[in-house]
Amino acid sequence: MIYDLIIIGGGPAGSAAAVYAARKRLKTLFITAEWGGQSVVSEQIFNWIGTLSLSGNELAENFKKHVMANVGESLEVKEGEKVTALLKNGTEFLVKTESGKEFLSKTILITSGSSRRKITAKNADIFENKGLTYCASCDGPLFADMDVAVIGGGNAGFETAAQLLAYCKSVTLINRSDIFRADAITVEKVLSNPKMKAVKNVKILEVTGDKFVDGLIYQDATGKEIKLAISGIFVEVGQIPNTGFAKGLVPLDEINRIKIDPWNQKTEVAGVWAAGDCTNVLYHQNNIAAGDAVRALEDIYLWLNTK
Repeated sequence: MIYDLIIIGGGPAGSAAAVYAARKRLKTLFITAEWGGQSVVSEQIFNWIGTLSLSGNELAENFKKHVMANVGESLEVKEGEKVTALLKNGTEFLVKTESGKEFLSKTILITSGSSRRKITAKNADIFENKGLTYCASCDGPLFADMDVAVIGGGNAGFETAAQLLAYCKSVTLINRSDIFRADAITVEKVLSNPKMKAVKNVKILEVTGDKFVDGLIYQDATGKEIKLAISGIFVEVGQIPNTGFAKGLVPLDEINRIKIDPWNQKTEVAGVWAAGDCTNVLYHQNNIAAGDAVRALEDIYLWLNTK
């Protein structure tokens, strides 16, 4: 069988695209290793539009329910399948999975997302979602009137700090080098806030706490170990796009995100679109990913039926 469309990835982008594809009656195969994307680890999400609050697991389950409710003549779902290769096969595209299955399609939408680059300090893994988080937009409001730290000196780190300054008691930004990678104007503006301070040229050694984070220990430029008393840690040290399977087909940027045209989500390869955190867009959020996928789906439908 040759599908009209294969969607790769089960986060907000892929789920939104699958629902729209079913409604447009495109012969679609939806492939996902798991549901929900990065937000599945969040205890509470307050910014999914239309829902005041829900957990990451609830959001993932809602994605699955919505997609599965549309399964039928036009939409087929393969869950628990990890895509390992995406190749051009004549006028179609060949998708290979880890289980050895192969599928052909006229078009492809890549919504494979990304994973957060994590810190390796002692106990960091133990305190994930217990005061240590990788999503300020999701979890920041939980730390209102508390002292928190942001790890990372790039634009993402400073933008996260700016968000947290709206409701946290204080924010300390911790940077491993002596130079901030963020834009100079952003650095200047954020550091001008009286609740904000930054520590440079340090190495994070340990996250401390009992049931929840109560501090972190870092080594300064002189080698001295210092404990910072905080209730929350927000990590912004980069993302790892889940794009290895597409590397030989679509052009990627310097950090392996798929290059797209933001007007329509097209890649540089005719017949392939991408949306969400796997792409080189400026901001990464659930709502943005879903919207980008809908934009892609609209363009795919037109490409298949009017071009």
